[in-house]
Amino acid sequence: MEIMGKEAMKTIKRALSGVLALSGLLFAGAALAVGDSPGGPRVNQINLQPPATKIAEELYNLHTMMLILCTVIFVGVFGVMFYSIFAHRKSKGHQASHFHESTTVEIMWTVVPFIIVVLMALPATRAVVAMKDTSNADITIKVTGYQWKWGYDYVKGPGEGISFLSTLSTPRAQVNGQEPITATYLQEVDNPLVVPVNKKIRIITTANDVVHSWYVPRFGVKQDAIPGFVRDTWFKAEQTGTFRGFCTELCGKEHAFMPVVVEVLSDEDYAKWVQTQKAKMASAADDPNKTYTLAELKERGEKVYMSNCAVCHQPTGKGAGAFPALDGSKVANGPLAGHVDIVLHGKNAMPTWGATLNDVEIASVITFERNSWGNHTNDVLQPREVTDARNGKMPEGGDHTAGAAAGAEAAASGAAASGAGEASGAAQTSASLPASIYFDIGKSTLPADAKDAIAAASDYAKAHPDAKFTLSGYTDTSGNASANEELAKHRAQAVRDAMKAAGIAEDRIILKKPETITGGSNAKEARRVEISAAG
Repeated sequence: MEIMGKEAMKTIKRALSGVLALSGLLFAGAALAVGDSPGGPRVNQINLQPPATKIAEELYNLHTMMLILCTVIFVGVFGVMFYSIFAHRKSKGHQASHFHESTTVEIMWTVVPFIIVVLMALPATRAVVAMKDTSNADITIKVTGYQWKWGYDYVKGPGEGISFLSTLSTPRAQVNGQEPITATYLQEVDNPLVVPVNKKIRIITTANDVVHSWYVPRFGVKQDAIPGFVRDTWFKAEQTGTFRGFCTELCGKEHAFMPVVVEVLSDEDYAKWVQTQKAKMASAADDPNKTYTLAELKERGEKVYMSNCAVCHQPTGKGAGAFPALDGSKVANGPLAGHVDIVLHGKNAMPTWGATLNDVEIASVITFERNSWGNHTNDVLQPREVTDARNGKMPEGGDHTAGAAAGAEAAASGAAASGAGEASGAAQTSASLPASIYFDIGKSTLPADAKDAIAAASDYAKAHPDAKFTLSGYTDTSGNASANEELAKHRAQAVRDAMKAAGIAEDRIILKKPETITGGSNAKEARRVEISAAG
């Protein structure tokens, strides 16, 4: 018994040491925060970020007070418990007391928790009420969440009328691991929100698609942005500098790529910024009634594409994973009506850009896609045609997959000239790609009707001596994924061998990794190999 008593004593001492160590760590956590430049990356951060507003300071102090209070309760409760176990252990001859009830104990465990709750609730309620007081704001800014960017509209105060989108500016090469990341990796944008110091800023939040959440830790501001609802909050920055936050509501695959960046300027610098922004808006105002040239639309369209479409379809237009390539695609080379309809109304994972982009931006990006990379349609879509499309009247023409117009134009230019005839043939075969070969279920043997696609590739190769081809094998999600991928690979190899037999050099044929079709009602599309010009 004596030995057991000594062992129990050692165990209790170790437990008490652990409690003291934990308490020290909690107290340290309440005080330790490694400092740095305002809004910059933080290193070895344990506590909340240093507050830059009164509200954030209240939250910081509330957090510290709660942590101390919880630590005191923890030490008190476990201290009494361990003391009771140690001082009244059985080895010392103590007997357990037997009692049914105690009025004193009943009162204590009712009154003490009530006092603790009041001590927590009063300052917390005061902070919440202060956070919701958005009256008498100097500037009101509407914040709209998009997949995946932020839209800012200055609706009241200096800067009223200014509007822009804020998009991640971290290079995709860093995201893809092709370049070393910087200190502001995934925390930098092209257009930060700009506000003056020591001014009350009211933030009105909403969303265009799914639920987002606008959060800046050092301001003590976090407000959900919900489609169809308007919420508001506020902050008043007490120091200039750059402050960074992020979306805190899981909003889709690019959720991690929509940071919040706020620049707080002095009154003088803010006034200069407002003047500069209004001058830019005046010079870049979109005129939907203007007739633009192909060069103007391509230049504007490239910027729209890089800000909105390149995330999924890649800057090269080659696509990735479930997102199809635009280079050589049937959409970008087919009828204009189909291309406009997809951009306006979306399809599958593609959002409805008609709600986000204006008519000039849509006309520009479609014109850019139809005249970039390996696409050379010379189609020009004007903004007024997009306006008509919104009202149900789709544009006509633009089908460069049929080749009839190209053949007629070449014939009209003079069938007697051999050079013109050769150009006509090149235009016709160019229009016949991409071409698809459909295989039988579970088979990799080249079907009999594949000869037309092979002939089209052969004619294209003759007309374009430097051209290369990509072979894309497709599969679906049914059955064994590895077996499906292997089958798609063998089908692509069969098409490659047929193209080699038709006189196309092997070094001009690129076998792409098999792609999986996860949606759609036509199972036939999952059994095809597509021959495309590599541009």
